[in-house]
Amino acid sequence: MKALLQPLWRPTLLRRVLGALLLAFALVAMALLALDFVEFKRGMDERPGVQTLADAIAASLAEVADARDATLVVQARARELNRLRRDGGVLKGDVEFSLTAGDGRAVFATPGAAAMTEATHWIGRARAGPWRLQLAEPRVGDATVLGWLGSELAGSLLLAFPLVLLPIWIAVRRGMKPLNRLADTVARRDAQDLSPLGFTPQHEELKPLAAAFDDLLARLRAQLQRERAFVQDAAHELRTPMAVVATQAHLLAHAADADERRQAAAALDAALQRAAHLSRQLLTLATLDEGRSAPAEPIDVAGLVEQALARAAPRALDLGLDLSLEAPPALSAHLDRMAFESVLNNLVDNALRYVPRGGRIAVTLQGGTSAWRLRVADDGPGIPREQREAAFERFWRGAAGGDVSGTGLGLAITRRAALRLGGRIHIEDGLDGRGCAFVFERGTSR
Repeated sequence: MKALLQPLWRPTLLRRVLGALLLAFALVAMALLALDFVEFKRGMDERPGVQTLADAIAASLAEVADARDATLVVQARARELNRLRRDGGVLKGDVEFSLTAGDGRAVFATPGAAAMTEATHWIGRARAGPWRLQLAEPRVGDATVLGWLGSELAGSLLLAFPLVLLPIWIAVRRGMKPLNRLADTVARRDAQDLSPLGFTPQHEELKPLAAAFDDLLARLRAQLQRERAFVQDAAHELRTPMAVVATQAHLLAHAADADERRQAAAALDAALQRAAHLSRQLLTLATLDEGRSAPAEPIDVAGLVEQALARAAPRALDLGLDLSLEAPPALSAHLDRMAFESVLNNLVDNALRYVPRGGRIAVTLQGGTSAWRLRVADDGPGIPREQREAAFERFWRGAAGGDVSGTGLGLAITRRAALRLGGRIHIEDGLDGRGCAFVFERGTSR
C-alpha cells in the first residue's frame, strides 16, 4: 500500500501550484470570514435584528387603545415567532416579550421576560402610542456565528475554486513544455558531446537555466582540455629524463671500473632528481589548474617569507649569492597557504638558479593586511621586455636558461597560484637596471 501511495507524494510543480492555490483560498476564506464576523458583531451591537422586529410590532400597536387588544396582538406575535424559531432548529431559545402601558403598568410578559439582561440577550425597545414594547433575543455564541458565516462562504469558494484552478493548470502544463524540451535535448546528447546546447527557450524563466548549462559545458570543455594538455606535457617532458635514467642505468650496469660507475651513478642521480622535480612541478600545476582553492587561513606572510629565505640561505652561500630581505616584523593575511608558498618558493628558486655567482637577490615585502606586494629582484641575466609575458607560459625557457637545469614550469605555477590567491604577478626591471624583478601584488590597484 505504501508503495502504491508513494508516487502521490512525490513533489511536482502541478502539486505545488495546487497546494499554493489551496493555501491562497484558505487565507482568503479566513480573511473574508473574519471580516464578515466583525461586521456581524458591529451590526448587532449597533442595531440588532430584534430591534427591527420590535419597531414593526410597535407600529402595529399604534392604533390599539385597549390593553386586552394590545395583549392579544403581542401574544400572537410572540407565539408565532417562537414557533418558527423552534421549527427551524437553528436559533436556540425563545424571544421574550414585555409590554407596558404609558403609566408603567405591566400589560403582558412572556415567562422569561423578567430575566432579560444585556449580557445574555440582544434587546430591542420600541414605543408606539401609549405602549412600551421590549423584546429580548438570546445571544448566539461566536462559534455558532462563525459556523453560519463559514457555511455561506464555503459555497462561493467551492464554486470559484475550479474556475481558478483550470486556467492555472493549463498555464502550468503549457509552461512545462519548454522545460521538457530542454530535458529531452540533454537526455539525447552523447556523453562525449560537450558542445553548447543550441537551445534558447522563449520563456525568460528558463533562459538562465539554459545559459547555466551551457556555461557548465564550457567549463567541462576547458577542464578536459587542461587534462589533455597536462597528459601531453607530462609525457613529452618526462620522456627525456626517463631516457637519461635508462641510459645511465645501462652504463652503470656495464661500467668497466669504479670511476665509470661513479660517473654513471652521479649522472643517474641527477637524472632522477630532475625527473622527481619535474613530476612535483607537474602535479603542483595540475592541482592549481583544478581551480578549487583550499580554505583560506590566517597566516603571517612576513614569517613565511623569512622562513623560506632561511632555508634558501645555505644554497645561496654555496652559490656565492647575496640574499637579502626587507620586510615588516609581521604581516597577517587570510590566504591559501599552499598557493602562496608555491609563488614564494618558485620565485626564490628561480632566482637562485639563474643569477650567476657574485650576484644579488633582494626580497622585499611591503604593505598591510588588505593590500601588499612581494618583490623578488636580482641583477642576473634578466628577461627581455618583449619576452616577459611569454615567460609565464608552460615549458618556456629563455636564452639564459640553456645551461641551467629546470623544467620551464616554475613561472607558470606562480601565475596560476597568484590567480588562485586573487592577485597578479608581473615582471619589472631588476636591481640597478639589470636582471629582473618578479612582483606579486594582492589587493593593490595598478
